[in-house]
Amino acid sequence: MTTILTYLREYVSAIDKWLLFFCVIWISILITLNYTLNIENQMIKGLDSRLDQMVALFLLYCGAFVIPYLFATTFRKHLVMDTPMFWLLLFAAPALFALKVSVANPLENEIDGVWGNYLTSVTTLPFKFLVVLIPLIVLYWILPTQQNFWGVTFKNVTWQPYFLMLVLMIPLIVFASAQSDFLSAYPRLKQIAFIESHTENSLWYQLLYEISYGIDFITIELFFRGFLVFAFIRYAGPSAILPMATFYCSIHFGKPLFECISSFFGGVLLGVIANRTQSIVGGLTVHLGIAWMMEIGGYFGNLWERQF
Repeated sequence: MTTILTYLREYVSAIDKWLLFFCVIWISILITLNYTLNIENQMIKGLDSRLDQMVALFLLYCGAFVIPYLFATTFRKHLVMDTPMFWLLLFAAPALFALKVSVANPLENEIDGVWGNYLTSVTTLPFKFLVVLIPLIVLYWILPTQQNFWGVTFKNVTWQPYFLMLVLMIPLIVFASAQSDFLSAYPRLKQIAFIESHTENSLWYQLLYEISYGIDFITIELFFRGFLVFAFIRYAGPSAILPMATFYCSIHFGKPLFECISSFFGGVLLGVIANRTQSIVGGLTVHLGIAWMMEIGGYFGNLWERQF
């Protein structure tokens, strides 16, 4: 854990303070606008077509990701090597993630009834994983040689600090599990509660759903701490971590406010770890662990609320 705190302290002391200040202020403005105007949950999700949603999400993600880079290329020019490939990747990144969020599952409505709904629930996130993975494979072939595939390596991973981070998260999750906005969102498992009256053993179906849910965090780590760190560090150095963190925060605009705010700082921390270790595996372990602990916290929090 000391090593990770050292990574973070060294990063904060070395990073350009103007870019850091801008990113903190900018994401604070975006968070305020989102939770005041209900941009994600009402405006975007209320759009009629998936294409409209994708365009709206692209603009939202550009606001979170591109604007910090525009600040850097305009006022802190020494931080970014703005080549044509840099600009192409800069706009391709929010376009790809907007596609991931808005794309329809091809198996949706293929089977009628309860089990058709369940099939959609457990295959949508694995399908979205492929939507992101395939372009990243292509980009890995196109871009200059990297040490590994977007940080997917167990080399230089020391597990003890990550498990300690998970232990330290337990009190925060316990606290969150007593908050009404958290309990309205978690556990995600409640989304398949409709199968319970249609099977005598729902445990395996629930487990499959949780595995499917976990795959989305592989997608997120591969995209944010893999692609957005390792592809952009070649153009912006460690400064690339800050725009990645603002982008990462923006994908939490539909989540409880505390989770959204903490995601910015979590994004910075996981980005620093990925850069220093050249691996996303440790961060993925933490992210998956937190996600499943939140599922457990949501389950017992709702159970407690119903009883008392």
